[in-house]
Amino acid sequence: MNTFGEKIRLSIFGESHGPAVGVVIDGLPPGFAPDMEAVAREMARRAPGKSELETSRAEADAVELVSGLFEGKTTGAPLCGVIRNTDARSGDYQRNLPRPGHADAAAHVKYKGFADYRGGGHFSGRLTAPLVFAGALAKQLLPGVTITAQPLSIGGKAPKDETILRAKADGDSVGGVIACAVNGLPAGLGEPFFGSVESRLSALLFSIPAVKAVEFDDGFARSGMRGSLSNRTPFGILGGITTGETLRFCVAVKPTPSIALEQDTIDLATGKAAKITVTGRHDPCIVPRAVPVVEAAAAIGLLDLWLAGGFSL
Repeated sequence: MNTFGEKIRLSIFGESHGPAVGVVIDGLPPGFAPDMEAVAREMARRAPGKSELETSRAEADAVELVSGLFEGKTTGAPLCGVIRNTDARSGDYQRNLPRPGHADAAAHVKYKGFADYRGGGHFSGRLTAPLVFAGALAKQLLPGVTITAQPLSIGGKAPKDETILRAKADGDSVGGVIACAVNGLPAGLGEPFFGSVESRLSALLFSIPAVKAVEFDDGFARSGMRGSLSNRTPFGILGGITTGETLRFCVAVKPTPSIALEQDTIDLATGKAAKITVTGRHDPCIVPRAVPVVEAAAAIGLLDLWLAGGFSL
């Protein structure tokens, strides 16, 4: 299933090299007039092809609204946003040679060989484009809330472009950590246990391809503190519920699995060991373009919690 949410429900669709990707958003309040220029700015932050730090795949990532909007305002019906794929190069991918670190082999097994393998298909980071669109709307709906993410480290070091460029020159890649701060949240969002803010946000953050770890409120650092010190350090969430303090979290992003170095794989047609050199256009580091995706995921989750808690927009 590709649906998330209780009050705001999102269903993402499409494949990296299909005609389009997109999202259906159900539960938006009627009469909301989205600022599409602000949406375009958010989409541009994630869009590829802007510098040598990114894939050269050039996609405009323009959102086409096909339902749920009339005379510039939401109708209350499901809103569907479609983002056309215009620069796919499917010949770079091989059906029977799964790329190490990707979902190719797992998808082959789960979907009995019918999954679209081109560019990762439905598992591609391309599917974060509709997530950013939904997050851009959520940001506009959250009153007085600001969500700001930035790279905290890249390749285990301070975030510098040269770290990415060195890895690229070596035919390799690097990962990193993104930190996010949310200000302006009221106290009282969330529920204990299964409805906790951490639980709901983590579900969305882990849906971002390449995110492998999530930490709230310096969680690992606090594990080495004494209680007397930890209790004097503000928490954004306690008991699964927002406290009114700044909500802070970090996500760890793995290195881009598509690299130019020769790697070991298995030929799915024969079941025998094989070698693969991944071709195509790929980010040497996902971190810079993942920053707006992290903000979007947080905005979507918080808007859902906001409405579930009965808070006014």
